[in-house]
Amino acid sequence: MEEQWLADRAYLRELLQKYPEWTNQEYAINVGRSVSWVKVWKKRLIAAGFDDDTALQSRSRARLTPPPKIAEPVVEAILQIRDEPPNNLRRVPGPLTIIYFLHEDEELKQSGHHLPTSPATVWRILDDNQRIVRPKKIEHEPIERAEPMEEWQIDFKDVTTATSDPEQRRSHDIETLDVVDAGTSILVANPAHNQFNAETVIETLVEVFNEYGKPQKVRFDRDPRFVGAWTGRDFPSALVRFLYCIGIEPIVCPAHRPDKNPFVERLHRAYDHECLQIDRPANLAAVNEVNAVFKQHYNYERPHQGSSCGNRPPRVAFPELPELPKLPDVIDPDAWLRFATGRYYKRKVTTKGTVQLSNMSYYIGIDHAGKQVSMLIEPNSRLVQAIHGSEVLKSIPLKGLHQRRMSLDDYVTLICQEANTEFKINRVAIQQKLKRRRAHQ
Repeated sequence: MEEQWLADRAYLRELLQKYPEWTNQEYAINVGRSVSWVKVWKKRLIAAGFDDDTALQSRSRARLTPPPKIAEPVVEAILQIRDEPPNNLRRVPGPLTIIYFLHEDEELKQSGHHLPTSPATVWRILDDNQRIVRPKKIEHEPIERAEPMEEWQIDFKDVTTATSDPEQRRSHDIETLDVVDAGTSILVANPAHNQFNAETVIETLVEVFNEYGKPQKVRFDRDPRFVGAWTGRDFPSALVRFLYCIGIEPIVCPAHRPDKNPFVERLHRAYDHECLQIDRPANLAAVNEVNAVFKQHYNYERPHQGSSCGNRPPRVAFPELPELPKLPDVIDPDAWLRFATGRYYKRKVTTKGTVQLSNMSYYIGIDHAGKQVSMLIEPNSRLVQAIHGSEVLKSIPLKGLHQRRMSLDDYVTLICQEANTEFKINRVAIQQKLKRRRAHQ
């Protein structure tokens, strides 16, 4: 680049000697530079003389003289303005404001000290004197990798290019349920659906488990279709109960922490940029088609920069995977109870004297209407206690228990029905809450 600049300057010098009557515009057109560039170098070359080749060289932009030092009284004045803003200024003054007040100080101007005019100089003084609050450096802790096929992470991804109804485009119209193995970054499955809800999520996961086996853990965020209520702290949802009963540990991520579900979140970016925005599938059939191609590409062809893959495709880095256990043939539908020990569920007693746990209603007593109670499940006795303060208001047999084992197919049918009922109840509760909120606005 410097060689080209040198040639352009030499050519300008040649034109200056041959055609001194030309305008700056004519020089600029012939050299292929801007008029402002011609003005600078024309002045410089004429001043140095046409025989001085050193004039063709670039000049350093460094200061020829050191910047004037800021006297200690000026530094103290800057800090004083910062700490105690003058003229009833009701905010912390920044560098530009501080410069204004400095130059309004007659005593400082009379002292003969150099007063800074650059905000950068004032900012540096504030920073050197600990007046600039810097955010604490976040120490990133490396994630401890799970063993291959030990933990799966799942999440929904909107297919924004597609719709099941050409006349109406809705959010969550067509989605994929992406399943990624945290130990290997392998894309286990990415089925698409135009109506993912609490029921169809369980049905889809059953299909995935039947095909690939079941991992030890499944991690997911607080989407209501996963956890029922968005807080994730309420009565175990149908999906959570289902996972416990088939021998999988559910892990619910904290709210607003996508970094706790990182492998599937990272997949979403690749899926969006490298599949959806390129292939742009327009309907469910097209989504399923491109998903199959993308899954093959992602697992076997696309180099993955994850630490476990070492810049290789996941299935190349992990050609052999452990065989996962199949779903059990017989299920205890009450097995989730042993994981509910010590959990309290806050409820408000209705005017009818009842509280709701999942899709079951419990009568506490009409004389307790309006009270906030804590519902405590006792797995051993299979009772639920309503507690107000330190007083146990009532102990009630836990509803919805089956107390018998059943086949896998029968259990899946049962838990899907419960999921559908819970989803409808939660949807109504959310609508009522929004209605009350609008009424108070």
